[in-house]
Amino acid sequence: MRRRLRAGMVGGGPGAFIGPVHRQALALTGQIDLVAGAFSSDPGRGRELGLEIGLTPERSYPSWEAMLVAEQRLAADQRIDLVIVVTPNHLHYPVARAFSEAGFHVVCDKPLVHTSVQGEDLRRVVEAAGTLFAVTYNYTGYPMVRQARDMIQGGRLGTVRRSVVQYHQGWLATGLERQGNKQAAWRTDPARSGIAGAMGDIGSHAVNLLTTVTGLRLEALCADLHTFVPGRPLDDDASVLLRFSGGARGVLTASQIATGLENDLSLQVFGSEGSLAWRQEEPNRLVFWPADGPQQLLTRGSPHLSPSALAASRLPTGHPEGFLGAFSNIYRGVAEALFARQEGRAAIPEIAQFPDLMDGLRGVRMIEDTVRSAHSREKWTSASVGGPSV
Repeated sequence: MRRRLRAGMVGGGPGAFIGPVHRQALALTGQIDLVAGAFSSDPGRGRELGLEIGLTPERSYPSWEAMLVAEQRLAADQRIDLVIVVTPNHLHYPVARAFSEAGFHVVCDKPLVHTSVQGEDLRRVVEAAGTLFAVTYNYTGYPMVRQARDMIQGGRLGTVRRSVVQYHQGWLATGLERQGNKQAAWRTDPARSGIAGAMGDIGSHAVNLLTTVTGLRLEALCADLHTFVPGRPLDDDASVLLRFSGGARGVLTASQIATGLENDLSLQVFGSEGSLAWRQEEPNRLVFWPADGPQQLLTRGSPHLSPSALAASRLPTGHPEGFLGAFSNIYRGVAEALFARQEGRAAIPEIAQFPDLMDGLRGVRMIEDTVRSAHSREKWTSASVGGPSV
């Protein structure tokens, strides 16, 4: 029988948003058990959480360093197979690098690291170790996102001419970081979040979604970053014009001061033979406008969808699937890739899909290029992002 994989988690402690999401998505796979963790910089609170979610006391570690040392000492049939990094951004690099160098597989939240220099170093470490590395750009796990990508790759839209992606939230429309909100505090702090605010937090998701679906390679960009809330040191609103190889154009907007909006991520792609539109808040529907026929509404789970879209669906048609299912599909892809390694076979391509280290590195470069463009007097800034991995 195939054994379940064993995972450890760094970060995601009491008061965190993304840690519980990862744990729920992990459980939904039915393939990976969380058996260890260093959940908080406060060892006591971290230990309490570990016990609360069912870990043994000896594997609720006081720090990630202690966890790394202890797990290395365990027998191969007991130690973790992979570590999940869900700390604030500034800790991604040291934690991911240390575990990768020690031979553990890594799943890291986005953005990957603070700088492309760190990213390149991490890439060298991972390549030398021969380990798997995933980055949780989780929106690419939605079935209808994969359907859109497959339709574009299959030529249903003809030549892609223009793409528009927007990610709008309203939760930071006021100075929430000064009102005791833990998530707002670290996301607006350059020391922990990095050089960009809204662009790094949600803009990186937007560009990954666009490039993954279209397969376009970014060549240049023109960015306007702005901070609307007084006293906030990072941008809370971003508008970016995009130029791609082959002549395609694009627009990206990312805002966290869009008052009243919740998690409004949407993508439109316009081609010579048709167009597509998808919206995260209605994720089970994809609208297709062919040049030679009427509008078509494609729905999740329908038998005419692509193999990868069908493989990403868990429920029969008409039963809504959402955020956790899409997030879990990233973990399912990681699990399938690891099982294939263990069993000495090729991974099933419809299942073993996940954003990898290079996707994460391109996201970091995009953030740097956007900030550089926003501070430049030049109209266009050459991009160093490159194309997607799928």
